[in-house]
Amino acid sequence: MKSPVFILPLLSLLVATGCVNQTLPPEVGIQRASVSHLREAGVKTTPEEQRACLYLQSASEAQALLGSKESAEAAKVVYNKAAADLTVLLRTADQGRMWNRPLTLSSGGTTYRVRFAKGSSIGVWDPNYFTSFTPASEVPQKTLHRENRQNGFGGALVGVHKREPAEPLTPKVGVTAPVTATLDFKGSEVTLTLHDPGVKTKARVAGAERPLEADFSAPLAYYPATSELWSGLMGAIRVSEYMRKSGLFMLQPYEPDRIPVIFVHGLISTPQMWRNVINELEADPTLRGRYQCGVFGYPTGNPPAYSALLLRQELAKFRQLHPEAPGVVLVGHSMGGLVSRMQATTVTRESWEVIGKDKADKLFGRVGRNSLAEKTLTFQANPQVDRVVFICTPHRGSEFAMSSIGELGRRLISLPVEITASITSGMGDALAVVTGAPGRMPNSVTGLSPRNPMLKVLDSRPIEAPHHSIIGDQGKGDSPNSDDGFVKYWSSHLGRARSEKIVPGPHGACEMLETITELRRVLHLHLKEHGR
Repeated sequence: MKSPVFILPLLSLLVATGCVNQTLPPEVGIQRASVSHLREAGVKTTPEEQRACLYLQSASEAQALLGSKESAEAAKVVYNKAAADLTVLLRTADQGRMWNRPLTLSSGGTTYRVRFAKGSSIGVWDPNYFTSFTPASEVPQKTLHRENRQNGFGGALVGVHKREPAEPLTPKVGVTAPVTATLDFKGSEVTLTLHDPGVKTKARVAGAERPLEADFSAPLAYYPATSELWSGLMGAIRVSEYMRKSGLFMLQPYEPDRIPVIFVHGLISTPQMWRNVINELEADPTLRGRYQCGVFGYPTGNPPAYSALLLRQELAKFRQLHPEAPGVVLVGHSMGGLVSRMQATTVTRESWEVIGKDKADKLFGRVGRNSLAEKTLTFQANPQVDRVVFICTPHRGSEFAMSSIGELGRRLISLPVEITASITSGMGDALAVVTGAPGRMPNSVTGLSPRNPMLKVLDSRPIEAPHHSIIGDQGKGDSPNSDDGFVKYWSSHLGRARSEKIVPGPHGACEMLETITELRRVLHLHLKEHGR
């Protein structure tokens, strides 16, 4: 039999590589009993109350060894897994009837009395908030470039809040959050506490203040991954099928003191494109604790002005649900930047005279008051938008929209009949004023053409919120003559931007280190300027 001393290097490697919740220590040395009880607790044919008692027994035995020089690492592995698995078991056992109520659990002459810590505003979750839990180690993270973890004590979990029918602004699978479960033993009295490691980095475990184990990437990875290219393409050319998926979705539980930052994707893309960007930003503990992330998803075949109307309505819904929430930061990529710009810009009927008073009069002579067309063509800046970050945004259009490929895309896009009919009803030849070309229906491609009048109108109007530009140059470094492969510098440059960062990358430069670094800088600046 090997001495515990010889397994310490192996255990240290497991901890360093983040596998502590997947591999159990061998049943040797003084940790043998705790490992044995943990294995017994995992047998699903054993009665649930007995399993729960075995998990508690394992955690108690492991906790007693946390001060041991020889077995401290092995004990931590056992304690963490026992705490995580017990939490999952109690939430699911007997249809949830063992959850969040005083319990007396007995097995083999051992009895524990369990209570649940109440939620608080200082980093402890309300146990009733979550409808299910998944061990963080069981969530595949292949879609993420890196895993943001904190090594410490407690069971790292993904807490899921999901109600039927679905609550407003929540993803279909529910809202996820990092949770760390700890078990505090005072003899046979046990307190189960669900910590928010994003707020509270330490907790009292085994009589000492210790860092909490945490996995901040697993909640993000929990959201289903689909083919970004295929979903984005179908969302552009088969708009009707994707309209029901439109909306603003908050990816984290609402916290009134955290600033909402909303990410808006571009053409032939989906909210999934932001997964690694959000993961990288949340690697920063300050940003993780001060911001709450959401995404706006929409079928990108629609005209940008119509998608902007949808976002305007979703932001109004968010404000109605959370009137006390801080102002919003918008981050828009490509066409998503235009959609975001239209949240911080006021456009009136008079604004359209920049294209010529005759054209404007002709247009609005055919546009009915309070019609869908009027709502897409005129709008007020949202005073709740506190800052906007534009990434590779074609403020003055992209010549790519006028190319043969752009023309093919325009022809392939199929818009819902109810949308086209509502926008174009009674407009006749005035429709050409909107699209910039006779006989063309409005869609995303016509909306991105440099000839589109809406872009000229927007360019003449001030952005009524602090804003920043991140611009790609494909690594050539020849701005102002550069482009990112789709958008030229003359289109993406804003003279009144608070800052402009040119990154050596293509149009899809969102995940570049330079882009992430600049986003972090802007978000820290926002905190400083808002006294947070």
